[in-house]
Amino acid sequence: MTTTPLAARPGRAWWRVPPRHVPVLATAALLLVMYSIGVSQYQAFSNIQVVFNVFIDNGFLLVVAVGMTFVILTGGIDLSVGSVVAMTAMVSASLLGNGLHPALVLVIALLLGPILGFAMGCVIHFFEIQPFIVTLAGMFFARGVCTWISTTSIPITDGFWTSAAQHRIHLGENFVSVGALIAVAVVAVAAAVLAYTRLGRNVYAIGGNQQSALLMGLPVGRTKIAVYTISGLCSAIGGILLSFYTLSGAPLIAVGMELDVIAAVVIGGTLLTGGSGYVFGTLLGVLVLSIIQTLITFDGTLNSWWTKIVIGGLLFVFILLQRLVGIRTK
Repeated sequence: MTTTPLAARPGRAWWRVPPRHVPVLATAALLLVMYSIGVSQYQAFSNIQVVFNVFIDNGFLLVVAVGMTFVILTGGIDLSVGSVVAMTAMVSASLLGNGLHPALVLVIALLLGPILGFAMGCVIHFFEIQPFIVTLAGMFFARGVCTWISTTSIPITDGFWTSAAQHRIHLGENFVSVGALIAVAVVAVAAAVLAYTRLGRNVYAIGGNQQSALLMGLPVGRTKIAVYTISGLCSAIGGILLSFYTLSGAPLIAVGMELDVIAAVVIGGTLLTGGSGYVFGTLLGVLVLSIIQTLITFDGTLNSWWTKIVIGGLLFVFILLQRLVGIRTK
């Protein structure tokens, strides 16, 4: 009995790309094109330090985007992330200014986000309220705490914080920061969790079809609460990294960050309806936003608002691409 090779079977061409991979591949192609344009237009753009600077300048954004990826994969949304980032930075700056030990400050700061995320997840699950409304309330609460702590910026002069912020890890002639390495580590851990753990499989199952997940006996409630807790933890880590980056806490810092984060996740190929997406795609999405900003900075003649204009155009394109991919798979 003879068998037909897989590549020769009708409709099963070996080169055919699965629809769920199309948005991620489109993001990778866009990133490659944009980087090529930068290298061709600006000689300094080819310096590897430019790439490292992208991670140094956007490490906190990448970490927060990783947490948002978990939430969006379940079909939810978290509007509180920017305010939680600011709250974490403000609490850290305030406690350090009052002489509290840096280790204790780190513990307190890293607990704030997960606690708020856990509370929002519980409200979303047990009271069956839309995540948009619950996380909007969380956003106002966290931003209000920032203003309650101080209406002005609080500088950070603690020795541990300043040394961590200014420490450079040299890789040959180039260097990266502690924050950049932490961001890469968070990406690696998150990717492993989604790919190889039961939690990751539950996240994809709930995003794909929540009713089917319930019928299969999956812990939908616990998983929902877990993803909002993870998002809160990532926002807290992002707040710490932002405080390293700015060496201060300010009540109006990270305003609108939640929109940048959602844009990065969507451009990275994660479906807003949930069930499809990758942490690696989110990394590519953050890199795309960063390269856009870097290109505009190198140009020197364009207003910084062009970054928002270009990102808005890309969002339209990628939302349409997601819609077309969804139609193809039906």
